[in-house]
Amino acid sequence: MSGGSSAERAIVTRLARGSLLSRLKQGKQPLKLVAVPRDHVHGDRQRGEALLAGRFTAGTETISLKDLDFTAADSSGPLAEQLQGFSWLRDLAAAASREKGARIGEAMVGRWLLAHGTRVDEAWAPHLWGERILFWTAYAPYILSSSDGGYRSALLNTLARGARHLDGNADKAPAGLDRVTAWCGGVAASLLVQGGVPRVARGEAGLGRALSSAQFDDGGLISRSPFEQMQLVDRLGLLRACYQAAKQTIPDTIEAASQASLAALHGVTLGDGALSSWQGCNPAEAARLTALIDGCGLRARPLRQARGWGYHRMSALGTILIIDAAPPPQQKVAAQGSASTLAFELSDGAQRLVVNCGGPGPLPTDLPVELVEGLRTTAAHSTLVLADTNSTNILTDGSLGKGVEDVAIDRHEDNDSSRLEASHDGYVRAFGMVHKRSLMLGNDGKELRGADHLQPKGRKKIRESAPYAVRFHLAPGVEPTITADGMGAILRSKGAPPWNFRCRGGNLAVEESLWIDGHGQPHRTMQLVIAGEVSALGGEIGWQFRRAS
Repeated sequence: MSGGSSAERAIVTRLARGSLLSRLKQGKQPLKLVAVPRDHVHGDRQRGEALLAGRFTAGTETISLKDLDFTAADSSGPLAEQLQGFSWLRDLAAAASREKGARIGEAMVGRWLLAHGTRVDEAWAPHLWGERILFWTAYAPYILSSSDGGYRSALLNTLARGARHLDGNADKAPAGLDRVTAWCGGVAASLLVQGGVPRVARGEAGLGRALSSAQFDDGGLISRSPFEQMQLVDRLGLLRACYQAAKQTIPDTIEAASQASLAALHGVTLGDGALSSWQGCNPAEAARLTALIDGCGLRARPLRQARGWGYHRMSALGTILIIDAAPPPQQKVAAQGSASTLAFELSDGAQRLVVNCGGPGPLPTDLPVELVEGLRTTAAHSTLVLADTNSTNILTDGSLGKGVEDVAIDRHEDNDSSRLEASHDGYVRAFGMVHKRSLMLGNDGKELRGADHLQPKGRKKIRESAPYAVRFHLAPGVEPTITADGMGAILRSKGAPPWNFRCRGGNLAVEESLWIDGHGQPHRTMQLVIAGEVSALGGEIGWQFRRAS
């Protein structure tokens, strides 16, 4: 173990003895890994250099490694989870040689063993153990280079105990990404830790169950979170590397689920290589996403028509459109589910044009709670809002209430264009109105035509009229100039040719907006707003984006 006091080393040596740790079923200590997988995903060198300088940063929070006490630190929350999962070892390896990186890696693992190695506590949450095993094994050279036999044995004994803990507790993790992560770690340990082979089949069966309950048939997660989808691809890519290192064949069902997960992830990626912003998440970092896609070992085409995952993709010659054509996720699987049905994002090449406001996602943030909750509303997305009411209710405790239950979709392609018509029932209960959005993207990528229809349905009637607003939040750097007739705007940016916007059926205005970047930081931007009123008879608002050249 690199560094640490003599007292710390003595305690770790005690951990290496069988008195404090469960042994394998065979009664032998796992003295070695039978194989070490290779992580082909390149880490973030800048973050790695910060670690070497003694700083750990996640979102808006930074802590000093010198002052880090795993015993006193919380084991839950965004910052704690990133520390406890040890995914930062990837960044450390991007910035440091094995010898130099091991000084940090082994010191941190040693501290974790002292704090959590002898008792089952919050740090033993199944999803944290799953992630920890994936990264401890992939970066074994950075945490197992020590000549201190006591430290090495303590680490391997604890890893084996964590794997056995997963055998009985992985299914207790929340359904979705957490349960998949837990079982991925369990399978990885069975493949890589001495004596684990008899448990491989059980782990694969558990992972199969976890994937079937976590994913829609099209490969998207039930949380509908692009950020979590990125993590899913990462977990499955790391697991594939474990199979390769152990010279074992990955089951077809797991391989198929992995391919489908990547296709769904591709489907929500815009032209700048980063994610579109849905379910309280931000775009993440394009470089990090590119590194993941290049290194995960999987290949897939972008998912275009996603019935379960819900994000439909339309693209033509560098123009990309992504539409949320599904109800929000169930509250129990999405902490930041949003009322975003029928919103869209639009990019021209690497330039984002129309966006949603986004949110901090799982990153630590210093944004006010009220703002984070506001970013989940329908008004924070590029879609129609009726009477300043969310299409799906967001309750005072942050949970999702009644609203969109059914989304009808009709889509077809021809030689001239891609067309999609989708409608939701989120406003039927309160206003007796169905919101239908029609979209047509020309095959030359130069024109997007759209219309928002409010159609009467049900017994509820608007008494006189109700106000509506069709919002198009603009990406940072996109500057709108209203045309002389007040019914259009010219959108200029450094990253794309100008785009002309035209509308009918309401009054056009430019208002301030906000966009959350891949680091969870807010940026002031602008939005186009078509405002008007609708009666019980319904109405239609038409609009068009057209590239000027």
